[in-house]
Amino acid sequence: MAKTAAVLIAPGCEEVEALSSVDVLRRAGIKCDMVGLVDKIVNGDHNIVLTCDKVLDESLLDYDMVIFPGGLPGAESLRDSETLRHLMVKRQEAGKWNAAMCAAPIAFARYGLLDGSHYTLYPGMEAGIADEVKDGIFEEGLVVVDEEKHLVTSRGPATAWAYAYEIAQILGADVEKLKDGMLYNMLLASR
Repeated sequence: MAKTAAVLIAPGCEEVEALSSVDVLRRAGIKCDMVGLVDKIVNGDHNIVLTCDKVLDESLLDYDMVIFPGGLPGAESLRDSETLRHLMVKRQEAGKWNAAMCAAPIAFARYGLLDGSHYTLYPGMEAGIADEVKDGIFEEGLVVVDEEKHLVTSRGPATAWAYAYEIAQILGADVEKLKDGMLYNMLLASR
């Protein structure tokens, strides 16, 4: 059965973080829906208007991976949605994969998803969630994968490609050909 993913789009999201995941997953042949938190038409943090495929509903439970881009106030809107919190807790209880980057792990912290997990987020924000995360281990890696908790986290806009490729790989895609074709490996080699 083909893998599926959903990228949650809230007003004020970091557009590059949202669209990088959508782009990579669709190139990899993974069905990826853009899901608006409250509407299908969403204005991002840098006034780029995004058109979503659907609006948040119970079908979020059916996806193999749910992905949160960062950006403020987008991440705060994700964090403060009780409907979304309820669905994400159910997803974790079912052992489904979830991903959040940049500021969006603040939502996972509020939901309790980071408890006992390895995670990262935008530099300096870890202190702001320390009281909400029980026994979590903050790491400074560009992308942190916690296999046991089925969580992927990442740092910020420049890490969006690494994050997207990691997600695609977890969902079973052969990302090496994709990385070559998108010149990602060339970028890494030039460092």
